[in-house]
Amino acid sequence: MKTLIKFFAILILNLCLIYQNALSLDKIKIGLIVPLTGEHSEIGNSIIKSTRMAINKIDDNRIEIIPKDTRSNPIDALRVSKNLQEEGIKIIIGPVFNESTKYLDELKDITFLSFTNKIIDNPSNVISAGVNAISQINTIKKFSNDKNLKRSIFLIPKTDYKKEIEVAIVKSNIKLKDVFFYDKEPTLLTKQIEELTRYSQRKRKLKEEIKKLENSSIQNKEKKIEKLKKKDTLGGINFDSVLAVKYHPDKNKGNKAAEEKFKTNNFLNIYNSKPNQLSFLSYDLVGLVYFLLYQNKFKISKKMFYKKNKFKGKIGIFEINKNVITHELNFYSVEDNQFKKIF
Repeated sequence: MKTLIKFFAILILNLCLIYQNALSLDKIKIGLIVPLTGEHSEIGNSIIKSTRMAINKIDDNRIEIIPKDTRSNPIDALRVSKNLQEEGIKIIIGPVFNESTKYLDELKDITFLSFTNKIIDNPSNVISAGVNAISQINTIKKFSNDKNLKRSIFLIPKTDYKKEIEVAIVKSNIKLKDVFFYDKEPTLLTKQIEELTRYSQRKRKLKEEIKKLENSSIQNKEKKIEKLKKKDTLGGINFDSVLAVKYHPDKNKGNKAAEEKFKTNNFLNIYNSKPNQLSFLSYDLVGLVYFLLYQNKFKISKKMFYKKNKFKGKIGIFEINKNVITHELNFYSVEDNQFKKIF
């Protein structure tokens, strides 16, 4: 009897182990929604190729990517996401453009890793994975601290993405002397720059100094007057640096050196074509999802993207915290027509 009980105990244990192993071999499907037809199909197809490269690099049969065509349309993005949801998929990489995220809040159980770098007014289940304004201003902040810049002026264009920059300034806690909003129209911009640099006051100060010298009896006044007349203004400005924004949602810039290496050593050799910038990001996003799954013992959970974590990808370091992704970026200067890395 004891032998029989022992036999059944071993049998049950073996069955449990077999079942557990079977579960561990179950496919983990990840959705990928990108434009595969239409105006932006080249972007989508380049992303597909990079994703395939990432899967081959990971080399884990448990991971499967299911691509769908959004046609760069929010309605189609919702439709194909619903199809993926019906397949039991809970993580989707994409969509590419912020406009395509418009209706995705209907699918509360799915977490979307969008390629956009827009950080405000997104659906709660959409995480922006692009190189956003917070990442860029954090990098500028690091440079400013290294150079001990304390009186920086931040120039922000009056555009639709102005709010994005304002939010990023607050979240980065960068110290600024002032924030200046300017018009992109050249004639208005020129006048605004004159106001910012106190051009008229400094111009008047120069004229007053020349007149003062002309009415004086000091030695060599002619030489001093001649020297002053070569100047346009007189007097300093009340800031030590200017930060000018060139930023637009859905336009991502990553680590230039890493991108070139990726293009030369991998993508170009395999596909005989050049990747677009979003290809680098898609490669890393597959790696990021796999990294988080691995840490979570391959159990899909929304907490994966909430817990503070870091992942080093091809284009740099991703930091995940409370469903927000930021990037640690490199900083370059231009010397002798070449980029020189500062950090």
